[in-house]
Amino acid sequence: MRIMHANGASMFFILMYIHMMRGLYYKSYNLSSTWMIGVSILLMSMATAFLGYVLPWGQMSFWGATVITNLFSAIPLIGGLIVEWLWGGFSVNNPTLTRFYSLHFFLPFVILFLIILHFLFLHEMGSNNPLGTNSNIDKINFHPLFSSKDMIGFLIMMIILMVVILNFPMTLNDPENFIPANSLVTPIHIQPEWYFLFAYAILRSIPNKLGGVIALFMSILIFYLLP
Repeated sequence: MRIMHANGASMFFILMYIHMMRGLYYKSYNLSSTWMIGVSILLMSMATAFLGYVLPWGQMSFWGATVITNLFSAIPLIGGLIVEWLWGGFSVNNPTLTRFYSLHFFLPFVILFLIILHFLFLHEMGSNNPLGTNSNIDKINFHPLFSSKDMIGFLIMMIILMVVILNFPMTLNDPENFIPANSLVTPIHIQPEWYFLFAYAILRSIPNKLGGVIALFMSILIFYLLP
């Protein structure tokens, strides 16, 4: 079940990034309300994935949590207080794990609510098309045409996921995370899951800590500015 959960997160982000690239290609950001909710779903999903990555409490989980939460210390005046609040103390420890577990359980319900809103706005405003033109006179029903395609796509994705789980279960896992968390031993290379690498690369490319944090968040928040 844990392997299915971990690999399922990777498949979730693969599909989400494909969906975003399609939206950018079709200029779906012209439907601003639907687009804004979609970007919010991305943010909540990334937060949930990060919180879940900490829960196995391996070396990469522990040090990943330490590095990422320490980024908030770059905020002037209140940065240190935010970090201590996130940790529940003066370092990443058991209270941190408890808080992250609670948030990891709660955030999917927020994501579900946003997905329902996303569908409602999509149903109300319609989707975009490759021509970028209004298609009010040429629409088809969601059910059974789109719903049947969605079911077929879901079955195909589940089959692919099961093939990966049964044949290559550890391919996307970091070997360092099989080592129990140890605050006295720092891994040589601390790196996040593959779906965070674009943001992590931006963070590492800027030597100034505050500048790197701003660039990291802007690499995601910039999608809000597209409409």
